[in-house]
Amino acid sequence: MPNDNDHEQAPEEAGNRPPVEQSKHAEQVLLMDFELNIERIHRFLGGGADIVCRTLTHRSFQDQRYALLYIDGIVDGSTISTMLLGLLEDANRQADGGGGSDLYRHLTDRSIAVGKIRPLTTVEEAGYAMLEGGSIIVVEGSLRAILIDTTGGESRAVEEPSSQTVVRGPKEGFTENLRINTALVRKIIKSPNLRMDYKIVGRETRTNIAVVYLQGIAQADVVKEVHRRIDAIEIDGILESGYIEEFIQDKAFTPFPLIQNTERPDTACASILEGQVIIMVSGTPFVLIAPVTFVKFFQSSEDYYQRYDIATFLRLIRFTSFFISMLLPSLYIAITTFHQEMLPTSLLISLAAQREGVPFPALVEAFLMEITFEILREAGVRMPRIIGPAISIVGALVLGQAAVQAGLVSAAMVIVVSFTAIASFVIPAVNMGIAARLIRFLLMLLGGTFGLFGIMSGLMMVLAHLCSLRSFGKPYLLPIAPLIPGNLKDVIVRVPWWAMRNRPRGIASPHNKTRVGGGQIPDPDQEGA
Repeated sequence: MPNDNDHEQAPEEAGNRPPVEQSKHAEQVLLMDFELNIERIHRFLGGGADIVCRTLTHRSFQDQRYALLYIDGIVDGSTISTMLLGLLEDANRQADGGGGSDLYRHLTDRSIAVGKIRPLTTVEEAGYAMLEGGSIIVVEGSLRAILIDTTGGESRAVEEPSSQTVVRGPKEGFTENLRINTALVRKIIKSPNLRMDYKIVGRETRTNIAVVYLQGIAQADVVKEVHRRIDAIEIDGILESGYIEEFIQDKAFTPFPLIQNTERPDTACASILEGQVIIMVSGTPFVLIAPVTFVKFFQSSEDYYQRYDIATFLRLIRFTSFFISMLLPSLYIAITTFHQEMLPTSLLISLAAQREGVPFPALVEAFLMEITFEILREAGVRMPRIIGPAISIVGALVLGQAAVQAGLVSAAMVIVVSFTAIASFVIPAVNMGIAARLIRFLLMLLGGTFGLFGIMSGLMMVLAHLCSLRSFGKPYLLPIAPLIPGNLKDVIVRVPWWAMRNRPRGIASPHNKTRVGGGQIPDPDQEGA
């Protein structure tokens, strides 16, 4: 029988196991009783029908027994089949002189040829390892079990992102599998300085989380703060990265997103190369990026895959669309209600003729149209995918035309609300578009009450609020406030790649700020001249 008093303890894999208390309870430690160990593991897991236990005996060790345990559905079936076939062949093989007298060491050294293995000494360790997709081999007469990495099961394949599509660029997107997501990042950033720190959050769900950054480029204090905030989370379950976002963001009461999310590996890797930290959560394709600034939400990964002049033009379109989405209805209400002298006479007469039979003031009219459109937008999202677009399009056309003919709203208001909705879809980040929609209602109320003075007051409050925001201690309006001229090369105007020599100041580490070493390729004709 094996002697387990002098075995070496394998180092714990970072983040894959909770720390085991030094004073273990006696009922949690694996015993020499083979059947009792299996029964206790079954009891710890609730004895579900998906727990598979296959018991084998080894002819070369006097028919000593050992059992393979795993949870069906969350393990890799091909790995299990290969391993089980090898164990069956080894169990029926006579000793060839190299087996020794220790079945545990024979299995770890010679028999198990798939996956990573490490020893386990408690029922709790064995149970949690099986819940994460591992397989356990319990050996008769041994105080240790063997953990084999067989994580797998059914998962969605790598597909094109559904919420952040591009015309030119990679078509791969993150999945719900954390291991696949980390591999997608590794495929792009093949650097030994890439760090992936694993954690487990959630008392019941025990969700795996990976904090990914580049050592030497990410600021050490930011990485430390990310770890501190995640470690402070106390909750029973984490089902999506939005849970983590609400716990770790700097300020809760703000319409503006303080942490960016993406399901594109190229966007995540570009952020890592600029000194940001990404947080991957098992079970969701959306990863978090922090710290983040306001202008980041108007940048698309496609901006860097095409010419700088085209990218600059598109960014101008996005910023313009953001202000249109936020301001257009309120400006229409304020001008038509309080400042008619600002309109040309012909336009004023046309608008007055349209509103002649409308029973509501412009503010109420705009609120009715905006709320109606928000309902149509939400219905289009929640309806089945086949009929969702048809409902939203038909609803907008039919309701808008019918409302104008019935005299409930004016045709100009339908145009304003429709153009505002279209402008809100131009913003690459959905959460920033939602922020503009929320602020729009406030500005509409101020514009309908105080006119342009109310709108200006609202904008000043929004600007003051933006200046007060921080993302992991970094100013939200960086590099505009505080002004960093060197960072303005990639804000509204995107200069050519050869001109962006340094990483963004204030975000990346100051000790490794250069990212482009060479200049523009010289023109041979000009050199000859």
